Amino acid sequence: MRASSGDCLAPPLFFFHHSSIQIPKADSIHTTALSRPLDASRQRRERKKTVSFSSMPTEKKISSASDCINSMVEGSELKKVRSNSRVYHRYFLLDADMQSLRWEPSKKESEKAKIDIKSIKEVRTGKNTEIFRTNGIYDQISEDCAFSVIYGENYESLDLVANSADVANIWVTGLRYLVSYGKHTLDMIESSQNNMRTSWLCDLFAEADVNGVGEVNLSTAVQMIKNLNSGLKHRDNVIKEEFIEVFHELCTRPEIYFLLVQFSSNKEFLDTKDLMMFLEAEQGMAQVSEETSLELIHKYEPSREGREKGCLSLDGFTNYLMSSECQIFDPEHTKVCQDMKQPLSHYYINSSHNTYLIEDQFRGPSDITGYIRALKMGCRSVELDVWDGPDNEPVIYTGHTMTSQIVFRSVIDIINKYAFVASEYPLILCLENHCSIKQQKVMSQHIKKILGDKIYADCPNANDTYLPSPDGLKNKILLKAKKLAQNCSGLEGDVTDEDEGAEMSQRVANESGEPQTTVAQKRFKLSKELSDMVSLCKSVAFNDFQFSFQSQKYWEMCSFNEVLATRFSNDCAGDFVNYNKRFLARVFPSPMRIDSSNMNPQDFWKCGCQIVAMNFQTPGLMMDLNIGWFRQNGNCGYVLRPAIMREEVSYFSANTKDSVPGVSPQLLHIKIISGQNFPKPKGSGAKGDVVDPYVYVEIHGIPADCAEQRTKTIYQNGDNPIFDESFEFQINLPELAMVRFVVLDDDYIGDEFIGQYTIPFECLQPGYRHVPMQSLTGEVLPHASLFVHVAITNRRGGGKPHKRGLSVRKGKKSREYPAMRILFIKALDEVFKNAIQPLKEGTDLRENMQNAIVPFKELCGLSAVSNPMQCILALSARLMSSDGTPLVVFNLKDQYPIMEPQCAIPEVLKKVVAAYDTVIQTSKVLIENVDGVHEKIMQCQKTAMEYHENLHSIAAKEGLKGRKLQKAVENFTWNITILKGQADLLKHAKNEVLENLKQIHYAALTCELGKMNVGAGESSRGRRSLEVIPEKAAGDEEAAES
Repeated sequence: MRASSGDCLAPPLFFFHHSSIQIPKADSIHTTALSRPLDASRQRRERKKTVSFSSMPTEKKISSASDCINSMVEGSELKKVRSNSRVYHRYFLLDADMQSLRWEPSKKESEKAKIDIKSIKEVRTGKNTEIFRTNGIYDQISEDCAFSVIYGENYESLDLVANSADVANIWVTGLRYLVSYGKHTLDMIESSQNNMRTSWLCDLFAEADVNGVGEVNLSTAVQMIKNLNSGLKHRDNVIKEEFIEVFHELCTRPEIYFLLVQFSSNKEFLDTKDLMMFLEAEQGMAQVSEETSLELIHKYEPSREGREKGCLSLDGFTNYLMSSECQIFDPEHTKVCQDMKQPLSHYYINSSHNTYLIEDQFRGPSDITGYIRALKMGCRSVELDVWDGPDNEPVIYTGHTMTSQIVFRSVIDIINKYAFVASEYPLILCLENHCSIKQQKVMSQHIKKILGDKIYADCPNANDTYLPSPDGLKNKILLKAKKLAQNCSGLEGDVTDEDEGAEMSQRVANESGEPQTTVAQKRFKLSKELSDMVSLCKSVAFNDFQFSFQSQKYWEMCSFNEVLATRFSNDCAGDFVNYNKRFLARVFPSPMRIDSSNMNPQDFWKCGCQIVAMNFQTPGLMMDLNIGWFRQNGNCGYVLRPAIMREEVSYFSANTKDSVPGVSPQLLHIKIISGQNFPKPKGSGAKGDVVDPYVYVEIHGIPADCAEQRTKTIYQNGDNPIFDESFEFQINLPELAMVRFVVLDDDYIGDEFIGQYTIPFECLQPGYRHVPMQSLTGEVLPHASLFVHVAITNRRGGGKPHKRGLSVRKGKKSREYPAMRILFIKALDEVFKNAIQPLKEGTDLRENMQNAIVPFKELCGLSAVSNPMQCILALSARLMSSDGTPLVVFNLKDQYPIMEPQCAIPEVLKKVVAAYDTVIQTSKVLIENVDGVHEKIMQCQKTAMEYHENLHSIAAKEGLKGRKLQKAVENFTWNITILKGQADLLKHAKNEVLENLKQIHYAALTCELGKMNVGAGESSRGRRSLEVIPEKAAGDEEAAES
């Protein structure tokens, strides 16, 4: 959908006219407008600009409550949604006296087609009322454009949809301000003209005005504003009022202002308690204290007044949200955070193909900088194609091609220097050896002399079944190459040749029309000295999976051409996954990729292939995925594979287009709010000087997870485009999923790429986050970012996710229970039959909990993405009477906080208490029963696994053979996977319920609604909260249309 040009703000590229300037003083700008609101539009037209901007915004940027209220006085066309899918287009406006919200036309009398501001109980964002949820056109309404006004003693809802999210934000912010201050709104707005921001800017101006004459020269003013907002682009004398006015216009981000008002108790700034609420409820920070808030305020608040009073202004809030603390990448993953003591075959390994090449595969130059670049990027597997060179010095290049050559010794020198600069974990040298015995000896001498004891040459232990761990091989270099047979006693022997270059040469010849020839596999002489350096990565040819399962040694390693690996991933995905549990597999690009293009690494990671060799010299989507993927473990070059790919007995199909057995899907909610400082695409022939950006959100992973969504285009605005669009994705295998944000230009000729950022799903931080944009080649684009909101169901935020948590809501009628497959092996079928009842009980415990908590969230006026802390904070205003005494308190004396009414309460509040009671009761049932059910499931799994070692012989006794035997083994694996997965789901469901109870307890204390038993050490801390209450129950039909 394409936005109209009037829906966006133009970029603040600016210049001052060198002329005499007369600007109204700051304290008169909006107060005058509000004292005569009906003349607001005329006043706006007549107001003279004293500062000129190229591409000046057609509408003033929203940066204060007065801006919102001015806009509301002028009015907006909104859609009014009623039951039975009825939608009415009406013009809504705020009365001149700011006491009433009116709409027209209406069949009602004019005095009845209005809502008194004082009757408004809450202003709710999104589609979170009964009328919205039960509406037939629910899916056609944008979540970001919808809002509701809850009013009257019966808590009726006025459900509205704006033409854009920006308009919705203006109305929500303005109405919340009016509800907070009522008849004192005008006084508050007038007093806020001398707020912390103005005071801070006045102090800055005074510092620059060294002569005390009340003005500074133009260049100083421009430089000050650029210093305060480094992303701005620059295209006499300026007085203080002019400086403040320009700063307001250029440096205010409306989307952050709207957010501040949402969490601010006084709608002007965040005090320590407001900031605590934001950090806990939205950013997912745990154990936040007022001291934590003060530390952030002192760190990010620019005004002296704010720091002294412990308040975070709009500019301080912006500074915080733009800081590294609010980036989307979880800082826990910037260091090694995974178990590094698993076998080497259990990790993905960052790998490079033909590392020496810096351009294409056939004619491109070779250079040692290829190795430097790869090793600095955390690459842990590099390639060396070695051939005889002049002067008895081996050289590296791609044989049978026209690529240039580099000396082998210089490459080994570089590897020695950079091998462990980015990572201390083992480096694999894939040695493709084509040298004569004479020059092999030279190779051996260089390796021994330069790399010395870094080379791991210990003989593998024949009693082991798996490779050593990365932790056990720290600072060691492994040679992946051909090795002589153990019984070879001479100084040399015959081995088969590996020659990727021959395939490339044949491909080029075929494309040029030359007669096709087949390069026969040949044998060559290998020196024992070089062979003895190969230990854990002996290169062998692949025959088939059954041969490998029976005969391949764990230290032997196969390389797969991309074409062959693709065939296996499509036709034998299960075998490929099982093969990679024990053996290392290297996949290298097809010889068709002469241009050094890259294959999609996800195609092979989903099958468990550890070493997917990439052409590091070629930027683009595939390298973005590779670079992004290996960020998640401190960029050490090793990433632990999903558990379902490591467990000895587990069922996983790499090509599944449905949910994964034993893994609960997670729902990812992403809202693209805005962008900042997008540059023009490099090399583009754009029609204009300013970009027309739009954003793609892509999900990469198993086939069931691959998806993409795009925002609308924002025209003529690269500096602060407002998108305000929300998307939802179901992630079936979170441990293998990646999220990629791509910003493109709709106004281009040739190149549309602006920037991208790729991040593993497990590294996402929930809450309000900035996404740093990167160029095509991976460099950070200065000041360019996306501002987004991230929410993931089953996850509180900040830290590690629940790998297996509660999932989507399902009613009992549609409830699906995990099934056990029949093996036709009597003893085993009896074991699995015993698991059916505990599996059903476990599913009921989890689903009942989910079915209880979702309606409670809805009654709180929040979406299913919200957490219990947000729910209690949202309810707190409704749970307090007008004189500040609680209507309902939480009894916190035991593990399960109970809601206790303190007096007669309204019917709508009774519904909330009843829904909450259901949540607590289902929580209690789960906590009290989950361990017993978990134990039954695990006992079934343990008993079944006792048959595993002799499964084939037991099946043979039952008369199973051939396809029936194969099916029985597959069903056994499926059942074990289900049992393990369901046990994990129960364990994490218990942890999640305990976390929910903890959040409720903490939120009740925070809102001063907690009743502790005598002697309790905890005390409550007061705080203003989000003003959200339950709406009137469905069924109140309109008495008359509005």
